This record gives sequence, C-alpha cells and structure tokens, in this order.
Amino acid sequence: MTTDTARAAVTETSVHDLRQSMRGPVITPDDEGYDEARSAWNAMVDKRPALIAQPLDAADVATVIAFGRRKGLELGVKCGGHSVVGQAIPDGGLQIDLSRINSVRVDPEKRLARVGGGALLRNLDQASLEHGLATTAGNVSHTGVGGLTLGGGMGWLGRQFGLACDNVVAYEIVTADGEIRPASETQNPDLYWGLRGGGGNFGVVTEFTFRLHPITNRALSVDFFYAEEAGPAVLRAFREMAASAPPEANPTAWAGNAPASPSLPAELHGTPLVNAGFVWIGDPEEGRKLIPALREIATPVAEVVEESSYLELQASADEAMKPGLRRYWKGHYLRELSDAAIDAFLGRGGPVGDGELRAKGSLLAYGGAIGRVGIGDTAFSHRDAMFEFITSEGWEDAEEDQARLAAPRRFAAAMEPFASGVYVNVLADEASGGVQSAYYAATLERLTSLKDRYDPDNVFHLNHNIPPTR
Repeated sequence: MTTDTARAAVTETSVHDLRQSMRGPVITPDDEGYDEARSAWNAMVDKRPALIAQPLDAADVATVIAFGRRKGLELGVKCGGHSVVGQAIPDGGLQIDLSRINSVRVDPEKRLARVGGGALLRNLDQASLEHGLATTAGNVSHTGVGGLTLGGGMGWLGRQFGLACDNVVAYEIVTADGEIRPASETQNPDLYWGLRGGGGNFGVVTEFTFRLHPITNRALSVDFFYAEEAGPAVLRAFREMAASAPPEANPTAWAGNAPASPSLPAELHGTPLVNAGFVWIGDPEEGRKLIPALREIATPVAEVVEESSYLELQASADEAMKPGLRRYWKGHYLRELSDAAIDAFLGRGGPVGDGELRAKGSLLAYGGAIGRVGIGDTAFSHRDAMFEFITSEGWEDAEEDQARLAAPRRFAAAMEPFASGVYVNVLADEASGGVQSAYYAATLERLTSLKDRYDPDNVFHLNHNIPPTR
C-alpha cells in the first residue's frame, strides 16, 4: 500500500472508531507528539507512519492488529527503536508503539521479573537491582527489552548466566490472528522455542517473565591501549584470555583511531591504536588479578581501569550511543580467532585512498553459559561462536554518508572469510542473505514452520524477516 493510499484508508471516522475501541492513545500526523513518537535512534531514518497507536495492554494490541489488517496497513512494532535501518517505523503504515507497556514487577522470592514489552533495559536493571538481582541485558540502557531479547540478547552477564533469551521463562504474545497467547515450556512450547532468538516474526510480545540472579552490583572495566605495531601480540594474548578467563570476565579487543576521550592523553587522540581488556562483573579485586597479564603483552601507551556499580556500567555507553546521530554497523560471529583473522582485524578493511575512512572494529568473547545451551534448544543458533565482531560508525553530517557506510562494509568484507554466522540483532541491510547467516538451516526450517502456523500472511514482516512458505 502506498503512503497516499494508506492515508486515504485512515479516515477521520476510522481513527475515531479505533480511539473508542482501545484504552491507549492514537496519534495522527496532525497531532502533537507525532514526530517524537515516530523518531528513530538512527538519524538516517525518516519515515512517516499514517497512524501511531500506543496500546496500554495486550487487549489494546489485539485491537490495533485487527484494525491494521482490516485497513490493509503495514504494521511496524516499536519498543526502543534501535534498529539501525528503522524497521519498527512503517512508512505510510500503522506503528504499534509499545512504550506505554513498560512496567517491571519483581518477585524477589521467586527471583522473577515480569517486564512489559515496551520497557527499556534501564527499567529492568533498576527494578531488579533494588533486590540485589539482575539478568542478562544489553550494554546500552535506552535499548528496548523486546528487540534485544527476541534476537538473543548479549550483555555483560551473558558468560555467567546465558543470553537474555535463555533467561525468559514465559512470554505473553499477541499473534497475527489477534489471539493473546502464553508461551513457555508447558504452554505453546513451539512458540516458546521460536521466541528465544527468532526475532519479531511471530507477533507482538507484551510481557516477558525473566529469571533473575543474585549479583553484587559491582563491576570493573579494564582497557589497555597499545601502539598499532603491537597488534599481533595483543590479539594473540586476547585470544588466550578469552579461552581461559572465568565467566565473570568479558574479554574485549578493539582496533581503531583513538577517540578524543578524556580517559586518553590528548596526544593520542586520532592515533591508530590497539586495545585489549575486559569487563568484570563481581568482586573487582578478583578481576584485578587478570591485569598483570595485560601489562606483559607489550608496553601500554595508556591504561584505563575503572570500578563502578553494575547499574553505572549498564549506562556507561549511553552517551556514545545516544539517539540523533547517523548510524551504520556490520558484524560477524567467529568460532575461532586464527592468526589470519587477527591479521584481517588489524588491517581494518585494508588500505584507504583519498576521501576514504579507515574503519574501527571490536571483538567480544562469548562462551561460558552461552555455549552450554544446546544449539537446537532455542532459535538462537550460534552457540558455538567464541567471538562477536562489530564495526560501526556514528556521524552527524549527511555529506559523509558515503564514506561512513563504505568503511564498515570494507572491514566486514575482510573479516567475512573467517565468519561462522551473524547475530540477528546486528543485521543491517543484508536482506534475506543476512537472515540465512543468522540461523542454521535446520533452525530456519523450523522457524519457517512456526511462521506458517502463527503468521501465514506475513503480517509481521518489518523485521529480519522469516517469510512463510507461501
């Protein structure tokens, strides 16, 4: 349906009828708050829905889905809006904005949190930590719980407790037929399997029930920076640390031009550097025992060692990842970090010519509890991944778009020969080939069968889509 056709279908009468049939507000392009509601995290996304509905509960969601299907409107589902390509915002369609379904109710005795489908990670972290509890959540606190968890959900607690999706014991979902369904090990277990990693393909999740774990609320972040020529030794040491580090440690590595950060001496800003370090969740003194090994690799040009609360850690990337910048990223999973992969990583996409940018990239170690879940136990496929590679850019000036897009593409292409797949939550513009890389063939076949059952008309296709058979 074109934008003009969609707007013709959204008459004053039909909007009135929708408003009368649901509890939450309905926003048109002429209403105050429309631009804020349609805004995306990535400033490159500028889409204009014909209508934005903000349901208050699952019944409202069912009403909105039914309305959209009657009117032939394309449906998009928005939580935090962090999709790099703005999938949550249907241009000329009906946006289901879950931001008002954001409650978090914690049962400290059962160690469970019931979390609304529109909650942000900060809502979950803050509510659970009041009781000395937490569960795996991503590393930017203004990310939506829904999108992160449905794709798998990696975070600093992942090596200790598994992915976010591994810690969901129950879902409440509204499927394309308007039915409100529970999904757990005992209720609709096929759907429960698919929601743990299969993305937003099967409906609108209005509530997650998470398993919580006791934590100390203490964290240690360690970053050692080295001259670029020390890169091979640094990455080999990072590889060894990832293989032997306890689950409280999250080994990290990075290669790029040093940012203008107050944590780094001014004379290093803009200089090509290599970094290795880790994030430790637990007693910082235990984590500090890993630091001497970093000093033995080579002489660091800078050291950044910071203690914080876990809650502070969870918000520490918020400013760098704030909305309003133009964004792009690419990623891969790697089962191993061979010497050839190290050379490709340090090459950062190869030599650059005039007007080209040299990309930056990072590596994060997986393993631990993530790998202890069977590959077929959830829809999340890549349990055997040992490293996640990401290269990303954030910028303000639209005139830089071509160079800023090209740099991560070159870097990702250089790393692709070593890749075992990709994290569905970092897919950008890879289209169907990206989805095929995100899931093993047997998993994708099973997900397609679920799509045939719960969304045979592909109502929910503004996602990293798994199309139905027909």
